[in-house]
Amino acid sequence: MQHTSRPVVSNQPGPHQDLARRVSRALTHPLRKPIAEHTQRSFALAAEWFVGRQAPLILDSGCGVGISTRQLAMQFPAHAVIGVDRSEDRLGRNHGQLPDNALLVRADLVDFWRLAYQAGWVPEHHFLLYPNPYPKAGHLKMRWHGHAVLPTLLALGGRLELRSNWSLYVEEFALAVAQVTGKQAAVSEIAPKGDYLTPFEAKYAQSGQALWRLCVELERT
Repeated sequence: MQHTSRPVVSNQPGPHQDLARRVSRALTHPLRKPIAEHTQRSFALAAEWFVGRQAPLILDSGCGVGISTRQLAMQFPAHAVIGVDRSEDRLGRNHGQLPDNALLVRADLVDFWRLAYQAGWVPEHHFLLYPNPYPKAGHLKMRWHGHAVLPTLLALGGRLELRSNWSLYVEEFALAVAQVTGKQAAVSEIAPKGDYLTPFEAKYAQSGQALWRLCVELERT
């Protein structure tokens, strides 16, 4: 079945003029907000599961209905794959049995990443697949690269892969990565050709939209 999806529309002509200032603020003012109790409980369960796996970690952050987590677990059978999403409704949809090396966790990513960092986790791969673009210029602080949690996200280390159907989101993320880490992320257009990781990827590709991927090897700091 073919899907149709409209491309992202934004009132921004280029990278946000306030991006560098927001990233700088995130570096000088670390997040202090208390970690939600439900995420602490979820992380404790995930940590217990992960310790039992004795395998390299793959994080699928913002996994939605968990299809990408299943796909990654099948692609990387020797890894422990943890998909995290805040929506109980999305995670509760039945898309078949989870592979033994996969776990779905309901948690707030801002808190989950901070707990993962405190616990010393170092994902071998970290996927951010089609995050909400928040395309209005006034919503920069809601994009991951404009959020105060960005330094923690990058400090986890590993191979970070971001995918989006909005080239400006990827461009801004690359600028933020360079500002925080000094590393130049590799950005390229991708054409999955039916090998879709997420329902969004399928919908965007089948609508003829360009899809973009950013990859960067990060050190744990």
